[in-house]
Amino acid sequence: MSKKKILCLLLSSLMLVTTTACSSNDKNEGAKGENKYTPGVYTINTNGMKGEMVVDVTFDETSITDVKVVNHKETYGIGYGLDTTPIETIPGKIVETQSLDVDTVTGATLTSKFLIGAVKQAVTEAGGAPENLADIEDAKGEDQTYDVDVVVVGGGVAGLSAAIEAAEGGADVLVLEKQGIVGGATTRSGGKLMANGTEFQKSEGIEDSNDQMFSYLKEVGGDLIDDEKLSKFVDNSLDTFNWMTEMGVEVQDVEPIHSSLKPWRVHNTKGGGGMTDGHGGQIIVPMMNKYKEVDGDIIYNVTANELLTNDNKEVVGVKATAKDGSTVTVNAKTVILATGGYASNKEMMARYADFTEGYSTQVPAGNVGDGITMAEAVGAQIFDSPSAQTVYVSYTSGVGINEEAGLIVSEDGKRFVNEYTYQYHVGDKMTKENSSLGYYIATANDPTPTVQYAMTLEDTPSAASIEELAELIDLDPATLKATVDRYNELCAKGVDEDFGKPSDKMYPIEGEKYYAIKLNPAVTVTFGGIVTDLESRVLDANNNPIKGLYAAGETAFEGLFGTEYPGCGLAISAGSFYGRIAGQNAANEK
Repeated sequence: MSKKKILCLLLSSLMLVTTTACSSNDKNEGAKGENKYTPGVYTINTNGMKGEMVVDVTFDETSITDVKVVNHKETYGIGYGLDTTPIETIPGKIVETQSLDVDTVTGATLTSKFLIGAVKQAVTEAGGAPENLADIEDAKGEDQTYDVDVVVVGGGVAGLSAAIEAAEGGADVLVLEKQGIVGGATTRSGGKLMANGTEFQKSEGIEDSNDQMFSYLKEVGGDLIDDEKLSKFVDNSLDTFNWMTEMGVEVQDVEPIHSSLKPWRVHNTKGGGGMTDGHGGQIIVPMMNKYKEVDGDIIYNVTANELLTNDNKEVVGVKATAKDGSTVTVNAKTVILATGGYASNKEMMARYADFTEGYSTQVPAGNVGDGITMAEAVGAQIFDSPSAQTVYVSYTSGVGINEEAGLIVSEDGKRFVNEYTYQYHVGDKMTKENSSLGYYIATANDPTPTVQYAMTLEDTPSAASIEELAELIDLDPATLKATVDRYNELCAKGVDEDFGKPSDKMYPIEGEKYYAIKLNPAVTVTFGGIVTDLESRVLDANNNPIKGLYAAGETAFEGLFGTEYPGCGLAISAGSFYGRIAGQNAANEK
């Protein structure tokens, strides 16, 4: 497949065709009117996704001649950092088309809109009228067909890992990416890697081993763990870690899964640490750079929707729909599904998880389980997970993810867990209580900064008594009072006889005012999905491989998780490892 052909499709899927003539002056003439500007550079200070964005817009008498983002705090790998991210692409499109009606970058829509809005303001300040700028229509491109060795559906960490390995194995590789940028949920994540035996552990004097790491993950996952699949990942976690760092992923340190759990084996990439997000670009950008180095091809803004099979029910390609409405058909010797999870698909969440509504998620809107749907249609075995990665958190204060240790009750007003444990363990216990929300009950003596902050917020319910507080949050006053009384009794004893929380984390609920901090469910990683073997081959209902079909990453997490998320970095590292396996095997398949 030629580079020219790929470029043609990319352009046709993104091309903006104006309703007026091609020259910049002509675009402002006719029915749209003509703008006359006061030449100069106009500096616009506007909002970005994560803070102020400063944009310089330059005009001559009749046109926008330059747009530059001179300062911003956008997320690396989403707002900037790739040759398809908004800060790199939108300024040129505006200048080229003399229009504000340019396409936003799918997956980075808000950054795109903030940038376009800044230019709109500059047009007004320069004496022009935004409504006089050219309108743009999306033009449907021609249907396209490609013939490759390996097609990878999805450009997240698993998909890029697969694509890199397949290309380095000599295969002609094409990635189909649903968004306008690569990265998927990984870019939005905290950018963490899980591994043992690293130099970062050794420098901290941390002793760790494959056996220790496996034992912990198995203990958390229980009977839902595929021992061989988990063991293969664990035994190769250091190799996967080194593979990433060798291609340019910068790791800064190692931290604990939770301060109560040892040894430390969660590795932060540059700028990360703790319960943060938006650092996954530190992983994705170097991987994308590597993929380009090995001459891999990629088409953006295409949604795969059908696997192609032959008369023997072997998978021989994939069909997709481009953003412009055209059809993309890829004939391939092998297909690798790496489409991510399904947290943005409420219907699929109802099928695979315990709770069906009331949750939030920050994963891309495109994470709707496409890979699972396509695989199931060709006879793949699907595992219906009983849960998903769930944390219960206050949307306003962040309470719930920062190792707060005070009293937490379910929506029936009862205590159900040792609160001083990993937040996903708390979340798992909450979902098993069939509770759609929870409350962190506190008084002024709680020492946690996030709790202290929450108590200053106007929307945090407070009352002079527990019974009054219960009525404010629609809990049974007698039940909540009994829960608080029992908790205070245990605090006085200095021993948590009910759930085993350390005595120094037992803060009595006593004071002149009582607060209830609402905790809502948030989901990131989904479990289960396509069933694969140790070689990332997709299995049918009889546990036989479907020839030509592989899967890796969140679309195929069966056997690697139980009902709770055991530690940050596991999804990224395991997705990368089995993506690599898929890529290596797909490249070698005849």
